[in-house]
Amino acid sequence: MLEMRPDCERCGTDLPAENAGAFICSFECTFCTECAEVLDDVCPNCSGELMDRPTRAKQLHEKFPPGTKRKFAG
Repeated sequence: MLEMRPDCERCGTDLPAENAGAFICSFECTFCTECAEVLDDVCPNCSGELMDRPTRAKQLHEKFPPGTKRKFAG
């Protein structure tokens, strides 16, 4: 199951699990649309391809909670 990290690692933008607009690599490094575009869809951590992250329906958050640990270091 995907971790569904809550923020962009590059700029800190909130990325709720139920919303579109997040991009991930195979290690689940997570970026917003704007940062993925600047990065040319290549993960700066592992050089993997950034792909659209699927959404998780809000009604499933209680049973399958998205991640809460923020990754933005800024």
